[in-house]
Amino acid sequence: MTAIITFIIVFGILVIVHEFGHYYAAKKSGILVREFSVGMGPKIVAYRKNSSTYTLRLLPLGGYVRMAGSQEDDSEIKPGTMSSLVMDDNGKVTKIIISSKVYDANAVPVQISKADLVDDLTIEGYENGDESETKTFNVDHDATIVEEDGTEVQIAPRDVQLQSVSVWKRMITNFAGPFNNFVLAIVCSTIAAFMMSGGVLTNTNQIGPVMHDSVAQKAGLKENDTITKVQGKKTTNWTELISAIQARPDKKTTLTVKSGNKTKDVVVVPKSATSNGQKYGMIGVAAQRDNSVGAKLKYGFTSSFQTTEAIFGQLGKMLTGGFNINQLAGPVGIYSMTSEASSLGIVYVIQFMAMLSLNLGIVNLIPIPALDGGKIIMNIVEAIRRKPIPEEYETIISLIGVGILVLLMVAVTWNDIQRFFIK
Repeated sequence: MTAIITFIIVFGILVIVHEFGHYYAAKKSGILVREFSVGMGPKIVAYRKNSSTYTLRLLPLGGYVRMAGSQEDDSEIKPGTMSSLVMDDNGKVTKIIISSKVYDANAVPVQISKADLVDDLTIEGYENGDESETKTFNVDHDATIVEEDGTEVQIAPRDVQLQSVSVWKRMITNFAGPFNNFVLAIVCSTIAAFMMSGGVLTNTNQIGPVMHDSVAQKAGLKENDTITKVQGKKTTNWTELISAIQARPDKKTTLTVKSGNKTKDVVVVPKSATSNGQKYGMIGVAAQRDNSVGAKLKYGFTSSFQTTEAIFGQLGKMLTGGFNINQLAGPVGIYSMTSEASSLGIVYVIQFMAMLSLNLGIVNLIPIPALDGGKIIMNIVEAIRRKPIPEEYETIISLIGVGILVLLMVAVTWNDIQRFFIK
């Protein structure tokens, strides 16, 4: 149960933060956000404020920001639709009810024959079932529509649609989601750093604790000694230092050590250990830790940068022929990893969320249609052409992208089920 709750919270935070980026940028750009949804599927609860509807939906596996005029926003009312129109004192429509779940005693029953809620803001239809005469109703610019599932959202006139703002504002809106994920990763890493006992690991060539009865202790190495060279090769940070030692299992190795104001050479033979079938050397020293506030704040950035480098490294291997579907994880795989992190404690969960947030931000910037990266590419093409991409082409490109993502998600999910649940 703990794992399930942790998964829902972690996934929920990632989705909310990502979608809030799109939401905030859209609002600032003058784009109407009709709905901000957390979760997918059937609606659980809805709340309207300042022209936007906020919904919580049943399946906690995603979310979306529904912007007026976007391809995900379908607001067309089909001819023949039965509706109830709520009007103000001047006879202007302020609410269009097409849901059988909602009843308003003050509404006028109208069978809609034609509706233009984008440009003309009019509805044509037969009032009270009288098909002898078609009536035209003017619709208020800020009118709402109660959709079939009972969700009330604002209509989407042309002037508040996505395509009505500049291409640069659309580009910023598309980038804002991944950007928020990068910020969240830094915040999570920083929080984790402040929760770590003993401070954060540093990347210096000054050693921290020396293990009892280890190769390093027997050679006379002490905490705070600085190893400046390994077998004559300079080491300026912990990564270089540990890599040089790991490359010499069971080999006599000369370390140049600075202790206080004195520098000396120490000969050691790194003990051999095995991991994933490969041998590596170890002498029994740990990295130095820094418990200062500055180091912990810095760790949020450095840790995020190192994780980003690792993610791009894996993407590079995938693109150069080293693709393996086991390198990818869907909701099932993420749940399994979340379960493992939750068993290790809150610090590991926060660090795991930072890693997931970076992954989500980077993957969304991959230039596949339907992802944020694909949308940004189309924004760039439009900026270069100085005119919009034809709507039919944009729709086809997006459908191709959605198809690719669906196939990939099905393959990854099935692979996750086999990896984690079918032994």
